[in-house]
Amino acid sequence: MDRQLLGSVALVCVAMSLIPLGDTAGKLLTSSHGVAPGFVAFSRFAVGAAMVALILGGRVHWSLYRDWRVWLRAALIAAGIACILTALRTEDIATVFGAFFVGPIFSYVLSVWLLGERVSRAQSALLGLGFCGVLLVVRPGFGMTTGLGFAVAAGLFYGAFLTASRWLVGVAPPRQLMLSQTVMGTVLLAPLGLASIPDVTAPIAWLVLLSGVASATGNLLLVLAYRRADATTVAPFVYTQLVSATLLGLLVFGTFPDTLALAGLALLLVAGFATLAVRPR
Repeated sequence: MDRQLLGSVALVCVAMSLIPLGDTAGKLLTSSHGVAPGFVAFSRFAVGAAMVALILGGRVHWSLYRDWRVWLRAALIAAGIACILTALRTEDIATVFGAFFVGPIFSYVLSVWLLGERVSRAQSALLGLGFCGVLLVVRPGFGMTTGLGFAVAAGLFYGAFLTASRWLVGVAPPRQLMLSQTVMGTVLLAPLGLASIPDVTAPIAWLVLLSGVASATGNLLLVLAYRRADATTVAPFVYTQLVSATLLGLLVFGTFPDTLALAGLALLLVAGFATLAVRPR
């Protein structure tokens, strides 16, 4: 593994620890404090926009806000976050992330189809194996819930977002793309968020801040990683979220996947990392 690829992998792994942390805060807000998922999603983008704006010191590439492709990318991640927060309101965090991981598989398909990225038959077979892992978690028709349906929808939106991030990698510097993503997400989710503003207490305020900062930092690192490596190479490491989500579910909520879901999560991890070993050189 060359140094640039190793750096991209490290960025993705750190990002994949931060994003489940943000979602854990979101689950606490929706399940323990009764905050509407729409407000949690809206506030997450608003906090992220403020954080990235401070990092950039007021420097803005205004041309991005006239590009429909950038708005499409922001809409995909906004829809994905709104869906996953809705799923987390009723489902265990590790199970939600297992269903959500239809996303990297979808990103893989879109990157080959739309971006023309090179893949091998072995990669395709392993991604198919990973999809079997998703099916073990979701079990469509055998106990699948509305919450898991939202998790799958979140994964599809997120997979499209991952491919769009690679598509637009040369449009602007990563931090400018992150700023556009958070600002546009705030605008797009404002109708949902402003219609469901909660009575703000200190715990709610701290969780909103944690949700926004952790998610924004994780996604900024992900943008940096996609700038350095192609989507089909980076995608498998997105699966490290499963480990973080399982540990956070156990530590924070005292929950653990059942036997079939755990088998599905393990299958996803094995297939995801094995994909890296057989990637085209």
